[in-house]
Amino acid sequence: MVDFFQSAGSGFREAFYAVFNVLWGDFITIPLPGGGQLGISLLVMILIPSGIYFTIRSRFMPFRLFPEMIRVVTEKKTSGKYGTISGVQALIVSTATRVGMGNLVGVVAAISAGGAGAVFWMWLIALLGSSTAFVEATLAQLYKEKDPLYGGYRGGPAYYIHCLFKKKRGGKKSILACLFAVSGLVCWCGISQVIGNSVSSAFENAFQIPPLVTTVLLVALAAVIVLRKNATVRVLDIMVPVMAVFYLLITFYIILTNITTLPGVFQRIFEEAFGIRQVVSGGLGAVIMNGAKRGLFSNEAGSGSAPCAAAAADSSHPAKVGLLQALGVFIDTLVICSCTAMIMLLTPEAMTSGLEGMALLQTAMQYHMGSAGGIFIALIIWLFSFSTFIGILFYARSNIAYLFGDNWISQTLYKILALIMLFIGGLAAYSFVWDLGDFGVGLMTIFNMIALFPLAPQAMKALRDYEQQRALEKVKRKGVEN
Repeated sequence: MVDFFQSAGSGFREAFYAVFNVLWGDFITIPLPGGGQLGISLLVMILIPSGIYFTIRSRFMPFRLFPEMIRVVTEKKTSGKYGTISGVQALIVSTATRVGMGNLVGVVAAISAGGAGAVFWMWLIALLGSSTAFVEATLAQLYKEKDPLYGGYRGGPAYYIHCLFKKKRGGKKSILACLFAVSGLVCWCGISQVIGNSVSSAFENAFQIPPLVTTVLLVALAAVIVLRKNATVRVLDIMVPVMAVFYLLITFYIILTNITTLPGVFQRIFEEAFGIRQVVSGGLGAVIMNGAKRGLFSNEAGSGSAPCAAAAADSSHPAKVGLLQALGVFIDTLVICSCTAMIMLLTPEAMTSGLEGMALLQTAMQYHMGSAGGIFIALIIWLFSFSTFIGILFYARSNIAYLFGDNWISQTLYKILALIMLFIGGLAAYSFVWDLGDFGVGLMTIFNMIALFPLAPQAMKALRDYEQQRALEKVKRKGVEN
């Protein structure tokens, strides 16, 4: 019997990693000058062309309508019905989950493997990813439905995938929609463990607090928030702006104190992004792919996570929420990830040579801020990670409802499961858990992208309608002023 279970476990892991490598491994390789090669994963093959396609179809929306994105954020908010959230609140929820460990260690890994040039490709991919984020968020608004449990609205990829195949299945649940929902729930459980481990490790390194103490306090605080009916958005409304401003202020301080070396940093980024040295040495592939992966999987564009928040927004037009979520990609990659990149690249290379991951980031912060650098990193990791945990449980609501119906039992059981995963992760590190989260994100992306292409024309139609309405409003306003 023991041999049977061992064999079954081994078979499961082999099957798991076979699919994992298809999603994240080198699906194809392209030879490069200098003897190197460019390995391209399946997800990169899907998401980059999709971003280019949606950018062209939307008539380069990220560039044309960036001022409009800012205007929508700053426009006067109207009071919504009980349980509803505004488009800006949906942006805050999605930003809470986008901004996490990937913005810290992920950017460090990209620069370590691909050099400073990876930052340029990270920026470029963010511009393309914002178009994909617009499409999926607008579709989430178009196919949202009322939420009888929490009030307001709910939706996301599971719901627009369901509607895409509804006619063929006669109203029954879509298998593809169920697969997306299950993938999301698996992914978010894995992320919960990663969050627990990241926070407990950071506090042990910075304050010598035992992991058990940190984990118990973290889980208790999380339980108080997530087990209440509608506390999530209220907490994130305060937490996300505070942590973003905190991180920006520290970064601006570091930039100002190193202002004379800043031009050299930008020169290095652009030279290494296209540099002859990287082509000759065969390293250009690493530069491009590490920047691309960081841009794609930090901002989550195309994965289908953020639409779960976008669907909950009570907005006067679906495209308005799409624009806000497109802006979220800019905030995540062009702002937060760039902050980490600047902290790294403004540190002398000699000090960080041979280091990687959290050790590299901590060394960089200690160079800029002395002993306070380790404390700063611990606090930032706590803020980023904790807000991510709260945000993913907001995402889980609609997917649990799609799979199990509208009942508090299934909602509460999943929250308890996530809290257990948070506790386990705080006490031990499992490499399999990191892979489990990536596995879930990869499958979510595949299932989501299958629906985005046939449904994208509806998002483009909504964008044209919104632009026409805005043009008419401007004409009327000028008429009144004259």
